[in-house]
Amino acid sequence: MEISCAAILFDMDGVLIDSTPAVARVWQGWARERGFDAEEVVRMAHGRPSLATIRDLLPEADHEAENREVERREIADLEGVVALPGARELLASLPAERYAIVTSSTRQLAEVRLRTAGIARPKFFVTSSEIVNGKPHPEPYLKAAEKLGVNRRECVVVEDAPSGIRSGKAAGARVIAFPTTADAAELRAAGADWILDNCEGIALKGALGGLRLALQDTMRDRFQNTHR
Repeated sequence: MEISCAAILFDMDGVLIDSTPAVARVWQGWARERGFDAEEVVRMAHGRPSLATIRDLLPEADHEAENREVERREIADLEGVVALPGARELLASLPAERYAIVTSSTRQLAEVRLRTAGIARPKFFVTSSEIVNGKPHPEPYLKAAEKLGVNRRECVVVEDAPSGIRSGKAAGARVIAFPTTADAAELRAAGADWILDNCEGIALKGALGGLRLALQDTMRDRFQNTHR
């Protein structure tokens, strides 16, 4: 099927790049050192600013110090950080003024991961360093639409985490979701409008006055419109 929009707002981890193994290693180590269940902490941390997870788990701690330590470990651990299928090709096809990357990572960490994955820094970028309220709050995607100068309701968000889907929907956008870190049932429950495998399922068909996109699952015949 084809859809039209003014701009595409991409999450980064799990959408454009695969950093899941590195993220899991860092948070598992941090959690064990502090006596938490490692897998539960990894689940909590995905798709949210690290500072939010730290505040929830250690309400009395020095949050900024703990966050700096997590970021230091994440910047140091880049093993296995690669571009996901179709990500570089899709971004290269889009006009620079028609897309943004919106991530819960800090700017420094996001730039390191993008370089490692071979993805160019976008013209429009929103990171946790620039916002007050992280996903699932709508602020990250509202800020991205504002930077691009487009109507938030004319944006399409591409996400992989339920918290990010809720952020995009709360901002008034439509959402394409990838089952990278959550299954299809969780993505639908969070409000995803469409579920595809990855960026290979999105193709630019035209960019005159906006974007015209073709959506197709190219890896498995499993295209899902969650409104059907």
